[in-house]
Amino acid sequence: MTFPRPLALACCAAALFTGGVHAQLKPPADSRNPAGGLGAPSSAPAQPAARPQPAAPAREAAPAKGDPQKEDAGRTAAAGWLLLLDRKDWGTAWETSAGMFRSAVPLSAWMDGIPKVREPLGTLVERTPAETIYRTQLEGRPAGDYVSVKFNTRFDQRQVQELVTTVREPDGRWRVTGYSAQPR
Repeated sequence: MTFPRPLALACCAAALFTGGVHAQLKPPADSRNPAGGLGAPSSAPAQPAARPQPAAPAREAAPAKGDPQKEDAGRTAAAGWLLLLDRKDWGTAWETSAGMFRSAVPLSAWMDGIPKVREPLGTLVERTPAETIYRTQLEGRPAGDYVSVKFNTRFDQRQVQELVTTVREPDGRWRVTGYSAQPR
């Protein structure tokens, strides 16, 4: 299955950034395409056809000692951002994302790519946070406060595990810096 170049670019830009910033925008694997939703193995980020193979994505550092207050704040920000996606409010979702996300994923690529990723899932039925991990360091990123939240999500067309990573920005607000959806 092939996808339009703008979607591949958006996915690649979100998955692998220059300057060590890492976020992901991956569609769930299509059951008709065992290799994954974008023709790549489901564990690998999508690559645009006309670009050379980028470096491997940054690995996450070991979790820091849990901080329930920061985990709650990151989880709340992640859940709120996902609601914007569920409502198809793509522009607001992009605008409220972390600066490192917005600099790596141009608005035009986001507006073209995210509907193609989300619409095949259908309407949200249920979303449950499954795991929340607080970190102060992610490989390839500046030191800071990061919270990654895994959600088990059921849409009327598919079940996926969504991974949303948030970062506390200098203004003290938690914003999304990474998103991926994989089959569950």
